[in-house]
Amino acid sequence: MFYSKEEFKENFVKLLEQQEQPASPKTAYSILAGMVREFVQRDWDETTYLYQEEQRKQLYYFSIEFLIGRMLGQNLVNLSLYEMVSEGLDELGYSLAELEEQEPEPGLGNGGLGRLAACFMDSIASLQMPGHGCGIRYKGGLFSQGLSDGFQTEQPTDWINDSVGWDTRREDLALYIPFFGKLQVSEEGPFKPEHKDAKWVKAVPYDMPIVGAYGNTVNTLRLWQAELPEQQLLPDGDIDAYQQQVETISDRLYPDDSTDEGKLLRLKQQYFLCSASLQTIVKNRDFPITVLAKHVAIQINDTHPALAIPELMRILLDEEGMPWEEAWGITTHTISYTNHTILEEAMEKWSSRMLEQLLPRVYMIIQEIDRRFKEKCHQENLEPEALKKLAIIDDGMVKMATLAVVGSYKVNGVAKLHTDILKMREMKELNEHFPHKFHNKTNGITHRRWLMKANPELSDLISSAIGDEWKQDTMKLHKLNEFTQDSVFLGDFKAVKQQKKNQLADYLLDQQTVTIDPESIYDMHIKRFHGYKRQLMNILHIQMLYNRIKEDASYRPHPRTFFFAGKAAKSYQFAKQVIKLINTIAEQINTDPVARHHLHVVFVEDYSVSRAEKMFPAADISEQISTASKEASGTGNMKFMMNGAITLGTFDGATVEIIEQTGEDNAFIFGLSAQQVMQFEKEKTYHAREFIEKDHEISRMVSELLSGSLSKGPENIDFIRRQLIDENDPFFVLKDIQHYARTHNRALAEYEDNLAWQEMSVVNIAQSGIFSSDRTIRQYSDEVWGLEKVHSK
Repeated sequence: MFYSKEEFKENFVKLLEQQEQPASPKTAYSILAGMVREFVQRDWDETTYLYQEEQRKQLYYFSIEFLIGRMLGQNLVNLSLYEMVSEGLDELGYSLAELEEQEPEPGLGNGGLGRLAACFMDSIASLQMPGHGCGIRYKGGLFSQGLSDGFQTEQPTDWINDSVGWDTRREDLALYIPFFGKLQVSEEGPFKPEHKDAKWVKAVPYDMPIVGAYGNTVNTLRLWQAELPEQQLLPDGDIDAYQQQVETISDRLYPDDSTDEGKLLRLKQQYFLCSASLQTIVKNRDFPITVLAKHVAIQINDTHPALAIPELMRILLDEEGMPWEEAWGITTHTISYTNHTILEEAMEKWSSRMLEQLLPRVYMIIQEIDRRFKEKCHQENLEPEALKKLAIIDDGMVKMATLAVVGSYKVNGVAKLHTDILKMREMKELNEHFPHKFHNKTNGITHRRWLMKANPELSDLISSAIGDEWKQDTMKLHKLNEFTQDSVFLGDFKAVKQQKKNQLADYLLDQQTVTIDPESIYDMHIKRFHGYKRQLMNILHIQMLYNRIKEDASYRPHPRTFFFAGKAAKSYQFAKQVIKLINTIAEQINTDPVARHHLHVVFVEDYSVSRAEKMFPAADISEQISTASKEASGTGNMKFMMNGAITLGTFDGATVEIIEQTGEDNAFIFGLSAQQVMQFEKEKTYHAREFIEKDHEISRMVSELLSGSLSKGPENIDFIRRQLIDENDPFFVLKDIQHYARTHNRALAEYEDNLAWQEMSVVNIAQSGIFSSDRTIRQYSDEVWGLEKVHSK
């Protein structure tokens, strides 16, 4: 425990002296992490006690991902100890930044879905609300990304093997989950199917502390690990093979679902998470089950945990002996659902045959939910097409998004535009049937990580101008609008931005031996790789710029460094080929004796939270160029904005709301609108080949692409060719690319006016407060969950 710098130093030195060997940075990190963990434990215990004592309603946030990032530095920030500990370590000859680098990156998420869940956990604790996360303790994470000849490579992220132990194993709360087997129903007595010949899996929880601001509240992130059950529950046969099957459940995030085996594994993971979490909630309650909805709110983050609906029904029906209507009433007043996509391919559907085979009782309950809902819909004399869209089970598939809507009391989109599209198009029939359910909750980010932790230099500058109140209430950032004409403040901001650009350049030189011009414009495209996010359009535009430099000796633009970062799913060949294309074009440009002085392309390998913390503060331009109507929200756009980067993008997702805050004069907007995209899709009047035939620049670039000269062989772009040509460019890359190019030219011209650019940046920061996840969580609590603040003693 430590409450002053001298006390901290004294305790740290004592622990160092107990080491048998000279302390390495790894050892020093372990000691410091242990001290912080001990410091946090008191507040964690007190928070748990208060929840039990006051019996406040508690939230359980079910998510397949929690991209929490490294915990040491963030915990110190939230405890208001970071500066003190950093100074103390400096005086002892250690660097806190160096020790933070020793911490393995938890492999618990991939992209925006998981990072949103992590931001929400931070905000719930910081607002002193009783809320906990429920996820899976993936041993190998998603994967560690490398590059080999420009291609993405994938290796397990065995972060747990190197973990210093932020989590605590809770063997006392272990549970058992059945898979496969068959149902047996007695002909006498009430209907109660018995699950025979099941294959059992042991679910062991590991609890992590989630430290809120000032350490007043420490909530719990509970992660489940799949293990071999005890002897009496083991099946006959090869136990070693069975152990491997069991442990695979919590081995990797998003196993390849291009095969039936991969699909089955994903289903196992989803049920494993839902069943273990729900059993814990129900079995450890201290109130009657009939008032579950009064004491518990369950939020399912996308459709991955949608099996929580039939699983809660199973528990209420079979274990608590409730009649159907009462169980359904409790379920549909306890669970709420967040939708994260409008893409048809991302609306999860599972084979009825597979579900019935793996989860016979759960599938029987889904059938009954579907039967009752169809019966109700038929009574409303709906058109056959509407009835088909409202079906939960259709053509041998279970539609998880429909199940999630039918079984929830509230359903939200994650940006105004996204929610409107759900209500008007993707879930039109469901919205008409349940008009009271649908609402919007625009995503947010925690400023404690993405500004205070990632950019302490900017945080200090902001506080020097407007005070510290913004740290508790980000809407106070509005006060920065008073400094948009202050040349001294703008100069100080520019110096901070340059410092962060220098830091990133030094980091990438060390990590990837990449040399970057820190005086260049830092243009960043940070996204998971997907067709609709249009990394393809970005790199093709860069190729067009390269061609122009080669052809026109008078064209020598201000130096720009284009950063790409993100991972492609293992089975998503199109996205993997885009990564290859980026790296091949990067090699061509970065080695060209003329072009390299004006263009530089950098692919940041193995993108993670810790790398993001170094990239967002250094950015000048934020690429938000998704095909309008396809991005649900985005949160990277908010992180860039809060750090003063200027948005260059389409009117899509939460970028629409960002522009509402900043005004179009403080951003660079281009491209088709969501309405135009949806009209083209409806009327099928877009023809990509027209742009190839009529536009010289596009024609040349596409010819180079199809020849394979930009990717070291046409076989390396066959999926790109298929999407761009054979599938008629479904994400309108060629339709928007010239407008995109003109918008880049406009941004380049604006950058030349130094003070005007800094003013735009400061306006973005000043208007970013509304995108704090604290605001989002307050809205959820007030309008969905009904939580109350718990005051620490």
